[in-house]
Parts: sequence; structure tokens; C-alpha cells
Amino acid sequence: MAHCFKSGQIYDQDRGIGMNGDLLLLALIVVGLLGRSHIITTAACILLVIKLISLDRFFPTIERRGLELGLLFLTMGVLVPFAAEKISYKDIFSVFTSWPGMIALAGGAIATYMNGKGLELLKIDPQLIVGLVIGSIFGIVFLRGIPVGPLMAAGITALFLKIAQFIFHR
Repeated sequence: MAHCFKSGQIYDQDRGIGMNGDLLLLALIVVGLLGRSHIITTAACILLVIKLISLDRFFPTIERRGLELGLLFLTMGVLVPFAAEKISYKDIFSVFTSWPGMIALAGGAIATYMNGKGLELLKIDPQLIVGLVIGSIFGIVFLRGIPVGPLMAAGITALFLKIAQFIFHR
């Protein structure tokens, strides 16, 4: 699906359908507010401001590097307890000697593997982000979930796609 920016609109060249990006961002702001998702609301607000002050030439850079920057800050947030010396050697040792610790190790390894598969999927098929965002909003509003970003959702989607491919394309 080929997309291009055309006078403030996202234009789908394959179908010839124009979609006003401003209205979509406003809709996401409203949905984010109703769904109590401050991250979606803030992200849509920032993108709308960037667009309204005519800095949308930076959208390709944000699209290309935004995920990496977000992962950087997420990783920094997770590592703060180490830097603040809130984790002792005993805490680290218990990871390798207790069932909950070993299960946490396995969970972390599997989650990061799935996140990598999600990133690969988004690079191959970036329009899936629409479904991931709508699914995340659904999960926030109706399942009282917490959005942690598109990578895990994309990783789970990649797993579901592999399962569906295995079942239906044998």
C-alpha cells in the first residue's frame, strides 16, 4: 500500500482515498481521553502540534527513529532501580535460585524475543499499526488494560499470524 502526504492529508495511492490526518489525530486524542490512555493522547497531541506548526517534514525521521528513542527511554526507566542502587546482590541471586525468579527470567527472554518479532513484522507490514492501535484502545477501554507500546502487541500478532499460517496453509 503506497502512502504519501498530500496537502495535509494522508493519501492512499492504491485506492485513491484521502484521509485528513488532522481529524484522525483529533479523533485519537478524544479516544485517548475517553479511554484514559495518556500515552495515546499525548502522542497524538504532539504529532498534531508538529503538523500544525508545519514541521511535518520531520515525520519520516520520527517514524524511522521514534521507536528506537521510545525503547531507549523505556529501557532507561527499567534500569533506574539498578542505577539508584535499589536492587541488592541478594535480589539478583534470588533470580537464579527461586522458581519465581527463574520464571521471570524465562518471561523476560520470551517477551524480548516476541518484541523482536513484532519489530520485524512492523518493518515488513507497517499498516498493521492501525489494527494494533485500535486493538490497544479496545483493550484499554473494555479490558482495563495498560498500553506498553506496539512492540508486544505486534509480537503477539506475529505469533497469531504464524499460528494461522500453520493451520490454514499447511
